[in-house]
Amino acid sequence: MLIKTFASAVHGIDATTITIETEISQGIKFYIVGLPDNAVKESQQRVESALRLNQFKWPKKKVVINMAPADIRKEGSAYDLPLAIGVLAASEQIKSDKVSSFLMMGELSLDGNLQPVKGALSIAIKARQEGFEGFILPKENAREAAVVDTLKVYGVESLREVINFFNDEAILEQTIVNTREEFFTKVDDSDVDFSDVKGQENVKRALEIAAAGGHNVIMIGPPGAGKTMLAKRIPTILPPFTLREALETTKIHSVVGKIGKNTSLMTQRPFRSPHHTISDVALVGGGAFPQPGEISLAHNGVLFLDELPEFKRQVLEVMRQPLEDRTITISRAKFSVEFPASFMLVTSMNPCPCGYYNHPTKECVCGPGIVAKYLNKISGPLLDRIDIHLEVVPVPFKKLSEHCLTEPSADIRLRVIKAREIQSKRFSENDGVFCNAQMSSRMIRQYVDLDETSSNMLKNAMEKLGLSARAYDRILKVSRTIADLENSERVESHHLSEAIQYRSLDRDNWGG
Repeated sequence: MLIKTFASAVHGIDATTITIETEISQGIKFYIVGLPDNAVKESQQRVESALRLNQFKWPKKKVVINMAPADIRKEGSAYDLPLAIGVLAASEQIKSDKVSSFLMMGELSLDGNLQPVKGALSIAIKARQEGFEGFILPKENAREAAVVDTLKVYGVESLREVINFFNDEAILEQTIVNTREEFFTKVDDSDVDFSDVKGQENVKRALEIAAAGGHNVIMIGPPGAGKTMLAKRIPTILPPFTLREALETTKIHSVVGKIGKNTSLMTQRPFRSPHHTISDVALVGGGAFPQPGEISLAHNGVLFLDELPEFKRQVLEVMRQPLEDRTITISRAKFSVEFPASFMLVTSMNPCPCGYYNHPTKECVCGPGIVAKYLNKISGPLLDRIDIHLEVVPVPFKKLSEHCLTEPSADIRLRVIKAREIQSKRFSENDGVFCNAQMSSRMIRQYVDLDETSSNMLKNAMEKLGLSARAYDRILKVSRTIADLENSERVESHHLSEAIQYRSLDRDNWGG
């Protein structure tokens, strides 16, 4: 008897429906074909044990299972459930009339309990597109999949529940999630806040500008100055997720299994902080079967690289193209996948190996030329893609011990949202441009019209401060954002002067 059950394979962040054809005939061998990997081939032992411990039998006949399309590699243990149901239906141990109406995924324990799977949201989206009646999967993934409306999602804990359902001996409870209600009740939840930061008012101001314009930031300062603390609070002043952004980001995290148990939808912008020993593949994505890297997991959020010069140069250089294109394409001989990578890059570093160059109280012990050599670990092309350079100095004890209230993230976020709304209207006719940081040179000339006073100020700054040519566009972009924060149509001289302050690493005399 031939039975078809349905599962799904995830490639990139999208799913492909897999038809599992099970045929039982005279003979004694077991065959599974259709490019299964070792985890899929080992499913026989898991399925056989699960059936036996649930009072069912593995057929003592020839069992042939084909996973179509046969030219797509099938990997992982999530096919156990549809394989088990296919074998039971083909051997007529359960009813088969409803089996093909449902898409199923789940890894089986030896006793028949189900283990969670990856990519549940992508699979649920595909199941709805393909017109399946429902999606049966482990209970821990049910809320994640139930975000997809108009699809019946059933979370189960064991193989026995699925068998009873197909035999009409039990009814599965549908998992229902009110996506909008859950999203909007949790969208402002956060464990950190800018009100926790004492002092550093100039740095807070610069980070507000960065958030308002989507600008990349580098913070340079001695150990303990608060660089990491400030970076962790940047997501709290970025505009809240839209529902579309939340679904898009959840989909990426779902593929790599980073969604928490019984979680339906990500409501906070991601903050990713990989260690400096990370490889280039782990950062941008890839592998034999490409998976999203840290830059994709930071999509619609913040990628924080602490101790930037300690990262391998090759690792940093692979970010140059994604920073411009906001996507990363991983190509292999037979296929290629594209992952989104629209993130805000925030980096920090010590000014020198000892950490105390330009420190107000401690003396730097690094030799001549060491400071410049340390900074040169970061290539010019990468530094060119960072709009705002900040020097962070330690907060004195008097400031730390004060009990006065500082401005909370919610107040800063309101100003950022207003500035982003101005930019959204400005770039409404420009596809793929959402904030000032994404402006091209042509757009800068169109939207940043300097008067004679401002032009002379910029010219003098370039000459006297020794600013490099690459600083020119960056200063204009940042000054446009500062003007947006003040709801000013024109970029005035005081906007420009503030933007010039944020290019300290471009000065010829920086670091000796």
